[in-house]
Amino acid sequence: MTAPTKPPHSASSGTASDRVPGESLHSPVIDWFDTHARDLPWRQAEAGPWGVMVSEFMLQQTPVSRVLPVYEQWLARWPRPADLAADAPGEAVRAWGRLGYPRRALRLHGAAVAITERHGGDVPTDHAQLLALPGIGEYTAAAVASFAYGQRHAVLDTNVRRVFARAVTGVQYPPNATTAAERRLARELLPRDEVTAARWAAASMELGALVCTARNETCHRCPIAAQCAWQLAGKPEHDGPPRRGQTYAGTDRQVRGKLLAVLREAHAPVPQAALDRVWHEPVQRARALDGLVADGLVEPLPDGLYRLPHA
Repeated sequence: MTAPTKPPHSASSGTASDRVPGESLHSPVIDWFDTHARDLPWRQAEAGPWGVMVSEFMLQQTPVSRVLPVYEQWLARWPRPADLAADAPGEAVRAWGRLGYPRRALRLHGAAVAITERHGGDVPTDHAQLLALPGIGEYTAAAVASFAYGQRHAVLDTNVRRVFARAVTGVQYPPNATTAAERRLARELLPRDEVTAARWAAASMELGALVCTARNETCHRCPIAAQCAWQLAGKPEHDGPPRRGQTYAGTDRQVRGKLLAVLREAHAPVPQAALDRVWHEPVQRARALDGLVADGLVEPLPDGLYRLPHA
């Protein structure tokens, strides 16, 4: 989600055999990005690699509008990985608030500890070292390497996958899970030089977030509409497996959120009775609490007390 330094990106003068398959897409998408990119704090130079990493953890499955206030509070409190590493993991869960999927907070804390212990407190530049950090998967390692350090990596989030599915493959939606074919296509579409590749990664992601959206796409605003395989095919309806909808009300996830809210707001251990009041169904409530304990998000204490994790 960070905008690397703007490079020159005019069409290549090389031979046809030297050209990248997606070269005709690069300039219009990057030009569009230069004009329409959102002014986001993690795209500023002062955010640094740590700011980029924090944003990438927070933005997974969470919209920018919800991330912004938590991100700013987080960086004000923990401006360096070592600052977060020195605090209890439960404080990371508390500060995560209602962003959802709170295991991300524990993973980010674990990454901060590893960065402090293994890399002297600096987010590593090497992709393999990033990938070796706890809680860092394929996407996050590529995103940090690309957006923080301007390296050439295929950065495949949901927005990018949707842009590629439509513009190149000619289908409305990508598969539910990232496939080897998608990874291969993303690598094939990468510009050859690092700076332009990093810019392309950010630009294609922004295009999916603002224009080539999952619903109500605005094709008349798209800089590559005339080349889009899906548009040229008449925008055929999705004919693959049903798209998975996200449900929340009445789920264990909702109950987990209610239980965690009680613990986040308390600065002393909480008795079982206080947790029992947040959900009427005892079996589901117990299952949700057991899951939180198993995930390391809640720490049980003697005498039926609970708290956020301290170690």
